[in-house]
Amino acid sequence: MPRDPQPPANVDLLVIGGGINGVGIARDAAGRGLSVLLVEKDDLAGHTSSASTKLIHGGLRYLEYGEVRLVRESLQERERLWGMAPHIIWPLRFVLPQTQSPRPGWMVRAGLFVYDHIGGRKRLPATRTVNLARAAEGEGLADRKGRGFVYSDCWVDDARLVVLNAIDAAERGAAILTRTRFTAARRDGAGWIATVEGADETHEIRAGAIVNAAGPWVSEVIGNVGGARPKGQVRLIKGSHIVVPRLYPGEQAFMLQNPDRRIVFAIPYEREFTLIGTTDVPVAQMPDRAEISDDEIDYLLDTANRYFATVTARRDIAWTYSGVRPLFDDQAKNASAVTRDYVLDLDRGDGGDAPLLNVFGGKITTFRRLAEHALDEMALPGAGEAWTAGATLPGGDFERFEDYLSVLARRYPGFPHDLLRRLARAYGTRAETMLGTAKEPDDLGRDFGGGLTGAEVDYLIDREWARTAADVLWRRSKLGLHVGPQTERDLAEYIAMRAATG
Repeated sequence: MPRDPQPPANVDLLVIGGGINGVGIARDAAGRGLSVLLVEKDDLAGHTSSASTKLIHGGLRYLEYGEVRLVRESLQERERLWGMAPHIIWPLRFVLPQTQSPRPGWMVRAGLFVYDHIGGRKRLPATRTVNLARAAEGEGLADRKGRGFVYSDCWVDDARLVVLNAIDAAERGAAILTRTRFTAARRDGAGWIATVEGADETHEIRAGAIVNAAGPWVSEVIGNVGGARPKGQVRLIKGSHIVVPRLYPGEQAFMLQNPDRRIVFAIPYEREFTLIGTTDVPVAQMPDRAEISDDEIDYLLDTANRYFATVTARRDIAWTYSGVRPLFDDQAKNASAVTRDYVLDLDRGDGGDAPLLNVFGGKITTFRRLAEHALDEMALPGAGEAWTAGATLPGGDFERFEDYLSVLARRYPGFPHDLLRRLARAYGTRAETMLGTAKEPDDLGRDFGGGLTGAEVDYLIDREWARTAADVLWRRSKLGLHVGPQTERDLAEYIAMRAATG
């Protein structure tokens, strides 16, 4: 794909926003035979879609708010997405201790029974009850008295899920432009005339339809569309996470119930760490960059220290990240109770021939179904049938990860196993495209540290729209947790040199 392609002058569909919903819609539309342009003002997954709790899950706590349809659809998608991208999605067992639960055990167990049975679970193991004092799943807890429940969901590398959808969309003909801002649009007969701005140029695009998947900026985009008449409003809720040195042994995650009835997850992260989150904090307007507050840090630390034997302080925090969720405003008083379901607001104008679809809400787990519903709702001329349900994402064309890793190790015996595992997890079978004919790591060019090589950086620039050190270290990978500031400086210089030399 071209490094900085010129946008097409005419497309069937213009998608605004390079988060998970935008790239999912672009991929689905391109696969249906439509011409597609996606524009993103920053990097792919540059905001909310890289700031999740990294879960493909039904959302057990949403049952408490009566969100049965959302939970069922999410659970139906859970194993489907695992099959589509087994390199970046894998099963995870969750321990739900009852030692400090504000909910009675019978209520939690009843919810887990529903959770196990309404989504067509096939491959994931069912819920079981454990004695925390005797079960390995209780190790690391400060209080191991009583029982806990162990249930299944899946983990996902959220930012890579976005990038893989963008790659697939591009390979099916879509034009993907990052660092390109949508500025205005107006209806013109049976279509739209839209203006987008890159770093140096402004372009006018004719589009048959527009999808506004701008996430937290959905209302800003609506304000720049002439004659737009949205039927709903967005409610912005910030969620923050902290990453600390590993708090407990084992590969299980924990679902921690707080006295205020909110939920916090503790999840094994990047081998050496534990990821803790999330919070639910209303925000009045979208900041340029969401950041965790002192109160959120205190809340997450207090939760962790209430449950785990290892005491964690602010000085232990290795990283924090925050994202703002663009939820549909259902007038719920409690931020945690605001619906996580998606709402598709279709505006056809007076003539009915130039649709504008505004996307509110949604969660990573339902992105594929959201995209499918969006294309079906717009019913654009020339669009083919839905197709994504059985289609793998780039690099996901294998069944069992460990089996593929063994194949990769046999093909590249001169490489450390840990490096091959990381590359296989990130790129799946496309790791072989990057490795090529290399016999050992020295064949991959410059060593930036942490296993990052020149060949990998070149691959990310040439094939995955990486343009900055942060794109590489914090979104295409999480190597930023494993390398020092010098690596980031060296990488920035390397990328700048590449850009200068073309």
